[in-house]
Amino acid sequence: MDINLIIQKLNLETDNYQIEPFKSEEDGSNYEVWKIITDKHTFVLKKAKNYELSIYNIFLKQLTSSVPHLYKTIKIENDEYVLMEYIEGHTMSKCDLDSLIKVVDALIKIQKKFWKVSEPDNFMYSFDKTFESRKKRGTYLNDSELAKAYSKFLEYYEKLPRTLCHDDLLPFNVLINDKAWIIDWEYAGIMPYLTSFTRLIAHSEEKEDAFFYMKDADKKYIIDYYYEHLAKEKGITYQEYQLALKYFILYEYAEWIMLGVKYDNKESLRYQEYFKKAKQLVKELQYEN
Repeated sequence: MDINLIIQKLNLETDNYQIEPFKSEEDGSNYEVWKIITDKHTFVLKKAKNYELSIYNIFLKQLTSSVPHLYKTIKIENDEYVLMEYIEGHTMSKCDLDSLIKVVDALIKIQKKFWKVSEPDNFMYSFDKTFESRKKRGTYLNDSELAKAYSKFLEYYEKLPRTLCHDDLLPFNVLINDKAWIIDWEYAGIMPYLTSFTRLIAHSEEKEDAFFYMKDADKKYIIDYYYEHLAKEKGITYQEYQLALKYFILYEYAEWIMLGVKYDNKESLRYQEYFKKAKQLVKELQYEN
């Protein structure tokens, strides 16, 4: 679809605009997302996934901050496009404690608002759908010790309190200016409360060349901060919280193990790194159970 035709149909009330495509931070490829600069405003235009539209319509439109505002939607042929607020800011790929606190505060505010909210009927990204995808990931671990621990993760996934979660809250899905903005909600739903927080911290490393950089001391601080400002207030003990968090971290590690097994690429550095991390974490869990 011609991007200029889409813009014309959105009726931006100007013929003067510039288009800048957004690129993936992972590999530099183009998204179907564009920055639209007019003489008065700057917008984000993106090809929408049905998941994200339903999340906005059901949940996010209730929020007054922390998520970009959705201005317009337009359907062209079989595709939906959305015009959204453009947020100027930096991502969390090179994390500092002030930014980390900002995004966790935003996450806590959202999760408190939707704590134990009922899932809408026929919701597209349902809890059952997310649970099935997690069970499937466990079938690729190819290690009895990991598989046993992963089955315990699935038990936690079923029983923990649920709230609205962003299921891909990696550091580049956050923008920081004077506050934090959580973007790209196409994989969000009612899930165990630890889902978003764990993904935010699980893949960070205290190495200057790390794709996601975070000081170990900052990670420890924010783990306790999230507990004090959310889980503790909801009656969850620190021991329960810490144990559940470790199982959710195991799930995050299992993603790269699954990819190595599924695509017969166990020689990759990612597979070897995450397999080692997972095995070490399982040893820690054995002492705690």
